[in-house]
Amino acid sequence: MLIPTVTTDRLTLRAPRESDLPAFAAFRASDRTSFLGGPFDETDSFKQLCAIAGHWQIRGFGRWMVADRTTDEPLGVVGLFFPVHWPEPELAWSVFAAGEGRGVAHESACAARDYAYDSLGMTTLISCIDPANSRSIALARRMGATPDGHFDHPRSGAIHVWRHPGPGDTP
Repeated sequence: MLIPTVTTDRLTLRAPRESDLPAFAAFRASDRTSFLGGPFDETDSFKQLCAIAGHWQIRGFGRWMVADRTTDEPLGVVGLFFPVHWPEPELAWSVFAAGEGRGVAHESACAARDYAYDSLGMTTLISCIDPANSRSIALARRMGATPDGHFDHPRSGAIHVWRHPGPGDTP
């Protein structure tokens, strides 16, 4: 399956590349991944980068590498995530240090949500957010998502769910 490319004014959402590994591995090795089960070593980061591409093959949708539209510098990962034990597809985002404070998470997450609704015909999405992750909660709220309970993951325990507005309700 070819991973589609989505562009915004400033960003390109594209398939991951081997050249993204240094930026991806640096992010995955940082304390910024504490809400995601990290930090991770380079071997695990490589497996996770490959899993991003593989998710598209298995599910027909997935996450993109977020890159600066002008320089192609990797700035984060955004898109749809639906592993086993998840109740439904999730809109997920992570921003690397180079993308921090630039509105990258909001711009890319809105583009990914639009793609899910407009191109895939999805009618609802959730975001699973650790209750201590105040920045992700703020982004979910900014995007119009509201708390919608939790689900019990067999390894991670209770995971808080934020429900995004549907296609006709998107702010």
